[in-house]
Amino acid sequence: MINIKPFTAVRPTRDKAYLVATRSYLSYNELELAEKLNNNPFTFLHIINPPLSADLDFGPAKYGMVKEAYNQFVEEEIFTQETEPSFYLYRQLKDGNEYLGLIAAVSIEDYDEGRIKKHENTLTNREEIFTDYLEHTSFNAEPVLLTYRDDFALDKIFAKYIEERAEYEFTSTDKVLHQLWLIEDKEDIHKIEKSFEGQKALYIADGHHRCASSSKLKERLIAKGKHSSAVDYFMAFLIGEEQMKVYDFNRLVSGLNGLNKEKLLNKIKKQFIVEPKHREDFKPEKIHEIGMYIEQEWFKLVPKIGSFDPRDPVDHLDSQILSSKILDPILGIKDLKTDPRVSFLPGTEGLKALADKVDTSKYDVAFALFPATIEQIKAVADAEKVMPPKSTYIEPKLRSGLTIYPI
Repeated sequence: MINIKPFTAVRPTRDKAYLVATRSYLSYNELELAEKLNNNPFTFLHIINPPLSADLDFGPAKYGMVKEAYNQFVEEEIFTQETEPSFYLYRQLKDGNEYLGLIAAVSIEDYDEGRIKKHENTLTNREEIFTDYLEHTSFNAEPVLLTYRDDFALDKIFAKYIEERAEYEFTSTDKVLHQLWLIEDKEDIHKIEKSFEGQKALYIADGHHRCASSSKLKERLIAKGKHSSAVDYFMAFLIGEEQMKVYDFNRLVSGLNGLNKEKLLNKIKKQFIVEPKHREDFKPEKIHEIGMYIEQEWFKLVPKIGSFDPRDPVDHLDSQILSSKILDPILGIKDLKTDPRVSFLPGTEGLKALADKVDTSKYDVAFALFPATIEQIKAVADAEKVMPPKSTYIEPKLRSGLTIYPI
């Protein structure tokens, strides 16, 4: 049984929503960030990157500036707070894909007791940084992305709202349409809550560290005697499994560990069937097909029977097969998180971008993977195991600042 509830969001006024909402801070380069900060006084980046904070390390001084900038947005009435709890129906239209789901407060107890399932490990130091940030700023502005088993009863409720005028409707500069509706009707709220009570589990698609830090914050505030009901929940965007899209996350490697192309292929052939595709682009069309690009030539790699365990939810992932059979034993890459020789490129960038990285930059070889499926992600989470780093690139990518959950 999953426990979600409506909440009284702090959010931009209707006329400023398109100016406030922003991509993840980390997705901007220095020039883009400067342009946004210099030319848009309403961007949420002014809150998460306040003036004079750029040279400060993560810590109370920086977090205090964030909180001060947030309070200023409230005082200037750029932000307002609901008077009654609501759910928020959010839709994103991008590249011909529709993503429709619910922004809600989700129970931390469900996370702590394993009903909200994870497929990635988290880093303790990042958990602590995020927990400190939440404690000092007292708000959550970027929803965790959770997926649930599709429910026709929910679809029918959502369909009714998207026929009405949206509270927010705007197209961002990356040509993505964003829409948001308030669900305030008490009967609809009750139906939504009951529908999620019928869900056995939710799965984290994006936001493992945010979930972990919200749990740690609750634990910390209880220990300090500062517990409140708001800290029992965190903000999430809940989307049906069929709505979510999982893209491949491809690998780029610098250096061949002392090998040339011929020697590399000979080693790979011990555990893979290798088919030259020459200059023809090769995009994997099914699980256990891996594309390799080297010296302006594509190869199709298929792992041989017996080289992996098809019953193990991690061992039969293509990202794991690539790591355990090529990257580690042949190219000497032991840790994808720390080895500077390996980089990652999401499948949204396309095969040409992957090949161009090899042809025009420091990379010597690229590997294209078939996207993991939601069933594979769930199988890993259900088995309480973890996927290799950067195994999935999941859409939608949500904007910060559209709805804010006050802690």
